[in-house]
Amino acid sequence: MTTTASGAPPRTRESGLPRTALLALATAVFITSLTETLPAGVLPGMAASLDVGAGAAGQSVTVYAAGTALTAIPLAAATASVPRKPLLLAAMAVFLVANTLTAVAPGYAVLLAARFLAGVAAGLAWAILAGYARRIAPAGSEGRAIAVAMTGIPVALSLGVPAGTLIGEQAGWRAAFGAVSLATLAVIGWIAVSVPAVGRPAAEGTGTEGSGTEGPAAEGPGADRPTLRRTLAVPGVAAVMVAVAVFVLGHTVLYAYIAPYLRHAGLGPVTDAVLLAFGVACLLSIWCVGRLVDRRPRALMVTAAALFTLATAALAVTGSHPVVWTAAVLWGLGWGGAPTLLQTAAGRAAARHGTAAADTAQAVLVTLWNAAMALGGVIGGALLAHSGAGAVAATAAALGGAALLVVAGGQRHAFPRT
Repeated sequence: MTTTASGAPPRTRESGLPRTALLALATAVFITSLTETLPAGVLPGMAASLDVGAGAAGQSVTVYAAGTALTAIPLAAATASVPRKPLLLAAMAVFLVANTLTAVAPGYAVLLAARFLAGVAAGLAWAILAGYARRIAPAGSEGRAIAVAMTGIPVALSLGVPAGTLIGEQAGWRAAFGAVSLATLAVIGWIAVSVPAVGRPAAEGTGTEGSGTEGPAAEGPGADRPTLRRTLAVPGVAAVMVAVAVFVLGHTVLYAYIAPYLRHAGLGPVTDAVLLAFGVACLLSIWCVGRLVDRRPRALMVTAAALFTLATAALAVTGSHPVVWTAAVLWGLGWGGAPTLLQTAAGRAAARHGTAAADTAQAVLVTLWNAAMALGGVIGGALLAHSGAGAVAATAAALGGAALLVVAGGQRHAFPRT
């Protein structure tokens, strides 16, 4: 394959998407997303095996998110001069080691340490993956490429966690994590063979569009390596990050406690079916977003936030069974494509200042995403304990409305029409 001087594949509108490479990246996204949420499906067995309470076992999710949130930004900054392909392979290799250590953990302390290490590796991988997909795509198809890579998220939620839970029920929770390790080993080989190399972000220059400077980027070591403050100062980046934090927080507040909500609504026995309907709607959403994200990004983001707000507001008002089923589908349609839309918006806004800034923005997004997930679990749990399931849904709706306002107000830089 012919490459540019920076090592990236040529970007022409006539080229098709490198689907094999993008599917390899999507599988990496799937594995990291699945591993983060898998403990929820095998929690009883994990707690019994390690001789701890369910609440203590549940902290394995918290420390994973903490590992990602605490290290994504500094690791992205520290590795800005490292070529992307070896870095991604190294991150996945560390993830393989950490996940395998989780599967064979002899005690609770080792389990938490392994989960934290897995979160660190996943945070670095997540900071790379969206930017990687964007950079190997033909010009004008960057959003579609990110959409393909991000299919791993809804697939992990709708199919991966149920499959892991089934393995855990039949063969034990350690077997479930062992299966993820085997999948990780396979995807490392897939990435090594099929994903093209790209250059170092810090060596690819800094754009001047919207940066308030003219002429070429400054020269010298580290001149093209944007700081966090410089990245957030790029017009539109901060607004995208606010939308990420509020939208993910609203989603997590309710999703983390959807089972208690469904029991409250009298749908506890069919929780798996409701989640399946949600998951299928997510897949449909990401398919639609993948087809239109490069032409209608703003309309899609407004629609996603509006659907989420409508669905959660309906759940807050009534627990009527037809309404709950309909809201689950609308929620999935609004949420499924949201990761793609938000990552595309962050990358496009920050890319005005260069490729390295775009990668820094992705690291910020990963950090905020995981911090919002951790905070959402805390807030949702407090609301459920003190105010009931209806308050959980109402809070999610309010946060969805706030996200909608941010998106609507970001028409110039954060969420432009094209």
